[in-house]
Amino acid sequence: MGQTKIPEQLYPCFEAAGSLRRYAPGETIYLQGEDANRLYFIRQGRVRVFCVTNSGRELTFEIIEKGRIFGESSFLAHSARPVSVAAVNQVELLACRLDQLYAAAGGSQELTGFLLRHLSDTCNHLTEQLRRIALYDRYQKLASFLLSETCSPDPDRGVTGQAIPYTQEDLALALGMNRVTVNRVLNEWKAQGILALSYGRILITDRDALRACLRRAP
Repeated sequence: MGQTKIPEQLYPCFEAAGSLRRYAPGETIYLQGEDANRLYFIRQGRVRVFCVTNSGRELTFEIIEKGRIFGESSFLAHSARPVSVAAVNQVELLACRLDQLYAAAGGSQELTGFLLRHLSDTCNHLTEQLRRIALYDRYQKLASFLLSETCSPDPDRGVTGQAIPYTQEDLALALGMNRVTVNRVLNEWKAQGILALSYGRILITDRDALRACLRRAP
């Protein structure tokens, strides 16, 4: 993902300021339009960030995992949630009010710097997401996602420089694609030697082929 994980030295700030909340798979954490009054730190599990259109279609923006925060709209006074968030699996969150978070941090410059970097990363990530949605075909969506997910190894998530611990259902959910379409593209790339597939794991064996796929994008 395009966003930054919380440095471990800042965990105590969130633990001191946050109240623990647990959610079951599929349970709603908040809905778009609700008051934005909490910032959330993920202690365990994954959440899905999505938007619901007027026609009822759900558009997934991203899947956020352990060690990251969401709910940035709470930085703005009297703001409403622009998106909805729901638990993907069993989730534990620390729900923090910003005034409590800053008080717990004691005016920490490190925390302030991190939050500013996080907002910048969020803007960059959303720009890439919009590009995928508006301009990429199914091959380019998957190529972009696989390359970006493996650009920075993350042992906590089981991500290496070449592999991610995702099922095809995970990919379909993260990219707002049909699972059958994801299956067809992945198996086509497997036959071409671009990927190796096993349950819950996707290994990239030819990054150059995925990059070449992206170069065809507008």
